[in-house]
Amino acid sequence: MRKRHAIVRSGLVLLVGWAACVQAAEPQHTWSGVERIVAVGDVHGDYGQFVKTLRAAEVVDQKLNWSSGKTHLVQIGDVLDRGPDSRKVMDLLMKLEVQAAQAGGAVHALIGNHEEMVLRGDWRYVNADEKTSFGGEAGLREAMAADGRYGQWIRGHNAVIKINDVLFLHGGLSPKYAGKSLDELNRGIRDGLGKGGMGRDSAGPLWYRRLGWDEESTPAAQVDTILRNFGVGHVVVGHTVLYKIATRHGGKVILIDVGMSRVYGGPACCLAIEKGTFFVVTAGRPKVELEMAPPVGNTAR
Repeated sequence: MRKRHAIVRSGLVLLVGWAACVQAAEPQHTWSGVERIVAVGDVHGDYGQFVKTLRAAEVVDQKLNWSSGKTHLVQIGDVLDRGPDSRKVMDLLMKLEVQAAQAGGAVHALIGNHEEMVLRGDWRYVNADEKTSFGGEAGLREAMAADGRYGQWIRGHNAVIKINDVLFLHGGLSPKYAGKSLDELNRGIRDGLGKGGMGRDSAGPLWYRRLGWDEESTPAAQVDTILRNFGVGHVVVGHTVLYKIATRHGGKVILIDVGMSRVYGGPACCLAIEKGTFFVVTAGRPKVELEMAPPVGNTAR
């Protein structure tokens, strides 16, 4: 009997250990009660502009250490490609992840379509100097492998998260994916990284762009379906360069890809949400409250 109990106990320990590993493999995607959120759009290898933006939002100090307490920093994806310093950006994000967690805050580095491209081996937008920073193509390939330092780090993140009543993702949600759960979306993206699937789908969360177009391109009913399904009041996306923080559908959709990389020439600018109020933060300028313009045109079609 004792032997049987020992076997049962051993089995339970293994089961608990397995469950813990599964839980660890599924990163958290939902938070509530967060008083301050800073959301930064597509960086595209411009370390200098990224640092300017973080300092303007008072997320880091002059030594680039976390200085924002319980703030949640969301980087909306597309750290990689176009510019030369993606590696430096990722190194800084890795450091800040640890420091923010120690301070009671968090850093969320979301997966964008350019992360998906690089992991899949589509390097058409990889800057030559960026390859050099990894020691050439062989070094880049090793770093981005499933067990590589940066490939493993990217694969351990989510593509879609919810903080308070705001949904954050890189591209957008088409009708094809608007009804899926956060678990389904994030698992689908991670499982396909380097292979295809949802992460490669032009209608998928990493690539869908219509939420960033004019309001005529996305019916109000489609936006309302997304808000209702995820229980949020706003969706924040990047992916579409607009050179400013902009809104669609009366602020239900907020666009934060300001083209900050020198490749585009946009500003060092981000979105800050402080106790439910939305602000635009731009380096060298006072922060201003984001104007939630009413919908225009016939968006109900």
